[in-house]
Amino acid sequence: MPPILPQERPEQRRGQQLLFVTVLFAVLLNFPFLAVFDHDGRVGGIPVLYLYVLLVWVLLVLLTGWLVRVK
Repeated sequence: MPPILPQERPEQRRGQQLLFVTVLFAVLLNFPFLAVFDHDGRVGGIPVLYLYVLLVWVLLVLLTGWLVRVK
């Protein structure tokens, strides 16, 4: 196996982390998790499903931004 150059290692790791984030949020925004929050309940007047989708989306944006900038 050829040695990995030190310059390639951080980019490869970042790519793996972003792929993990993509899969994680694909799972969180898929049917089984959405079905858990799909009921008539409300939090502060906002339907629980809408609040869940909004919070997952905000978490996705923040985590992706953090991975791209910090690492």
